[in-house]
Amino acid sequence: MRLVFLGTSAAQPTERRGLSCTCLEWDGEIMMFDAGEAAQIAFMKSKLGWNKKMKIFITHMHGDHCVGLLGLLQTMSMRDRKEPLEVYGPNGIEEFIAANIKALGFGISFPVLINIVSEGAIYEGKKYTIHAAKASHAVAAFSYRLDERDKPGRFDSEKAVALGVPKGILWNKLQKGETVTAGGNKVMPEQVLGQTRPGRRVGISGDTMPSPGLVEFFRGCDYLVFDSTFLDSEEKKAAETCHSTASQAAALAKEAGVKTLVMTHFSARYRDEQGHIKEASKVHGSVIAASDLLEVEIK
Repeated sequence: MRLVFLGTSAAQPTERRGLSCTCLEWDGEIMMFDAGEAAQIAFMKSKLGWNKKMKIFITHMHGDHCVGLLGLLQTMSMRDRKEPLEVYGPNGIEEFIAANIKALGFGISFPVLINIVSEGAIYEGKKYTIHAAKASHAVAAFSYRLDERDKPGRFDSEKAVALGVPKGILWNKLQKGETVTAGGNKVMPEQVLGQTRPGRRVGISGDTMPSPGLVEFFRGCDYLVFDSTFLDSEEKKAAETCHSTASQAAALAKEAGVKTLVMTHFSARYRDEQGHIKEASKVHGSVIAASDLLEVEIK
């Protein structure tokens, strides 16, 4: 599981940063959060692959977070994508896609499945669940969180052999949590499996101010990608535009018990992110400043 940052600038691109786009790649699947203008160019540079299983989650209907979706769809079609694409977003996302496809007159070579987001679990699969919560922004906006399902403890092959369970199908069943019969005796999973390993948790804030609701929503995240548009000197500007400062993002992460904060969505007024790192590090002990094409392994 890894985070791949395709765009980390706020509102307008810079020479070093594209507009908002973050991918979470895991087990052959890509989950993209927002698609700012020219997202397909950064996606191409990342070499993530055009025909993989994929879901796109749009946090809100501001151009720097959704306009790139159109270019992605068109480029994917030109790359002859066949795999269905799931798109999740707030009210207006369906009309936005349909109207622009009609106006621009381009066809799509693959099914696009659009889902309107509301708070709560918006996707439940065998390995993970995606949750959504309302963010605190100037328009209707959502934050997202991926919860990996808990994994069984490590399989002890020596114990299995000692209990008379032959290697093969029965081992596989025990690893899946099923009770088996070997040599006339029942063997339960807990006899050969170690302690259950908790699943990983990754949060994506989108554009937002800090809020008590988001503290609870992101509680216990292993990694949290959070709006860090401004420095403390622009705290008033952050409030006016419904964004966060680096230290505000760090304070929320600390209160929520987040292990690692990844700051993104930096205002174009800053030449680098050193000030953000300095201010956030005073509050939280594990801080990363995202940059375009940065990859972060989710351990």
